[in-house]
Amino acid sequence: MRVITDTKNLSQACASLGRAEFVAIDTEFMRETTFWPDLCLIQMAAGEDEIIVDTLADGIDLAPFYELMADEDVTKVFHAARQDIEIVHHQAGIIPTPVFDTQIAAMVCGFGESVSYGMLVKKMLNQEIDKSSRFTDWSRRPLTNKQLTYAIGDVTNLRDLYPSLRDQLHQNKRENWLDEEMAVLTNPGTYESHPENAWRRLKMRVRNQKALGVMIELAAWRETEAQRQNVPRRRVLKDEAIYDIAAQAPTSEAELSGLRSVHQGFARSAKGKSVIEAVKLGLERDTATLPSIKRNEPLPPDSLAIMDLLRVLLKAAAGRHGVATKLIATASELEEIARNENTDLPSLKGWRRELFGSDAIAVCQGRLGLSVENGRVVTFEKNHPSEPNDTTAELEENVVHKASQT
Repeated sequence: MRVITDTKNLSQACASLGRAEFVAIDTEFMRETTFWPDLCLIQMAAGEDEIIVDTLADGIDLAPFYELMADEDVTKVFHAARQDIEIVHHQAGIIPTPVFDTQIAAMVCGFGESVSYGMLVKKMLNQEIDKSSRFTDWSRRPLTNKQLTYAIGDVTNLRDLYPSLRDQLHQNKRENWLDEEMAVLTNPGTYESHPENAWRRLKMRVRNQKALGVMIELAAWRETEAQRQNVPRRRVLKDEAIYDIAAQAPTSEAELSGLRSVHQGFARSAKGKSVIEAVKLGLERDTATLPSIKRNEPLPPDSLAIMDLLRVLLKAAAGRHGVATKLIATASELEEIARNENTDLPSLKGWRRELFGSDAIAVCQGRLGLSVENGRVVTFEKNHPSEPNDTTAELEENVVHKASQT
């Protein structure tokens, strides 16, 4: 294991790593007090090379590392890669490519839902990981030997996991399945932060279009301020306050100061004035141009029964093919299929459609039934399928049309 603290040695190390077929990579970062993650360490392993890069060392330039990330001749192996890729994209404006995510690969290979790194190492390498250093402060210097040992272990184990997972995917002829997932993971749009879409992160809902317009403006203002100040969103304005302000729509200092969700004096501050301006902008928005408000209406009894059938179908398909159910379809997708509301779903496209989507539509249309044979759930085509109604016929037509566009 080498700890690199200067640009010259980093450049030499990256040149050596660049001759490898693949490089296992992990990062340690802190973001508890910032909007953007603060990169503290980079760990890399390939062949006999085991390297830790101290990204906080004085004067170090990470350009050689980012060049390696952009090298299309070297596969970058991560576990749960999204945050690592987000850091690289934010710091250097590039997306590592090509990428292999061992967490997603493990789900495709049947290791369960969002399998943890420690569990995967245990199952495949028969090793236990010491997690005692996982939540240490990686920004403090000097780093202890225990921290360094923990950090490098993440990539040395990853280096050993990759060939086995890659071989399993090849044997199961599922490389293209992973390719579809990696295409999403390496799409720059996955990591772009647009303030006008920040309201979609909020779990709370408003009751009318006017309040929605205000919420959109408030969330956009908060996102912009959080990025500008590089502080967590909650430091600018808490979610509960956004919901309260959107519902009450205060347009004056007095009205804003009367809300329980903001502290005394907030309305007189610069933030308070900006909030009032955002409220006014929200109220001025044309409600006809705003997204429709999704009502959390309960499924009707028939749709509930259909959703139960879809759950059984999903579990049977996942078990038969050895794939995590969560990777095929989420509970919300099952509900939308049962409602016949949305055909533009991942579970109705690509390899998911082959495993589950087509059968799910056929079940909803009454063309496919479920039965039990020898203790296993199986599907069968009905001898006299009922004519699909206009809604289900339209569903199938939309799915085929949209799948052909993707």
